[in-house]
Amino acid sequence: METEIGPVQFLTQEDYSHLYNLFSDADPNKRKRNQKEENQGQNGNNNNNSSSDNLNDLLASLIVLDEEEAREERSRIIDSEQHHAMFNAALDNQARAMNSYKAQLEAHYDEVDHKVVKKARLAAVAAAAAAAATTTTTGSIPVRSQTGSVQRRLWVKDRSKDWWERISRDDFPEEEFRRWFRMSRATFDAICDELDAAVTKKNTMLREAIPVRQRVAVCIWRLATGDPLRLVSKRFGLGISTCHKLVLEVCGAIRSVLMAKYLKWPSEERMKRVKEDFEGISGIKNIGGAMYTTHVPIIAPKMSVSAYFNKRQTERKQRTSYSITVQGVVDSKGIFTDVCIGWPGSMGDEEVLEKSALYERASRGSLRGHFQLKLFLINDAKKQLPLSNLK
Repeated sequence: METEIGPVQFLTQEDYSHLYNLFSDADPNKRKRNQKEENQGQNGNNNNNSSSDNLNDLLASLIVLDEEEAREERSRIIDSEQHHAMFNAALDNQARAMNSYKAQLEAHYDEVDHKVVKKARLAAVAAAAAAAATTTTTGSIPVRSQTGSVQRRLWVKDRSKDWWERISRDDFPEEEFRRWFRMSRATFDAICDELDAAVTKKNTMLREAIPVRQRVAVCIWRLATGDPLRLVSKRFGLGISTCHKLVLEVCGAIRSVLMAKYLKWPSEERMKRVKEDFEGISGIKNIGGAMYTTHVPIIAPKMSVSAYFNKRQTERKQRTSYSITVQGVVDSKGIFTDVCIGWPGSMGDEEVLEKSALYERASRGSLRGHFQLKLFLINDAKKQLPLSNLK
């Protein structure tokens, strides 16, 4: 069987070059060389931009580092705040627990003290009943109240009075007595004699009254030293409330008995001697007394707090201060002839003078010719008081 063969076609040079390019592209080695040549060409073009790219990369890196540092700082702050809050919470819980434990402990000891006192009272009642039964069998009459029941002695805490007993002895050193009480023993005895009728108390069926000398000593010690009542109570062997009551009673007796008797304005004869003494001291005529106003610190009162606020002491001591004023006039020997006490500490010296009995006495003309006006009574250039009667 014969087949027909068509005309033979020959390949031209262009056809061979096309096939050669196809096989060349399929060669991997040649592709690598071509890619390397292309990269070298691109590197040549990018050499100019390399420096700017490196600078941008450096700035980006710094920005990233700053952001990371800021995040870490915020994280540390948050952790610190959380730790501080946890510490405060734990501290508050511990404080509440300690307060609760303290309250329980105080309640326990109060209950124990109450039981001890109750047992002591029951023992005292039993002893009184036994004593009453014994006296009944021996024929004596027990002490009874109006209702007919046997009286009981109250339970009293036993306190040491050794210090006061040692002070009360006649052989106690006079120098030490004067240093503690700010007065001689003779002056102290004179005060006790003057106040005897005003402060003496009677003995009762329950306890003996506190002697007059001890009552006056408690008040004088409190005024002379300024010790708190707790220390005064321990020193004299008395209760705190008892010492407080004694101070108020003796101060009231001093004001009603001693001030009315000894704090008097000088008579004409005495005033003449006072002016002569002042003239011999200062060389100035017609000086009948030296006046000064001072402030006594106090605790802030519950009423009218701003009236007792002392601005000068607050600025000097750098803490809030309250006071009352004391205006006093003394003669040439330092003896008080007039005292004005109790006005609020916010008042000035001239305002205290206007409120005093001395100013009223001057306004009535009772002090005519006794004082040098500019020397003692006027010391304020802004405000001149109408004291022409003193000339």
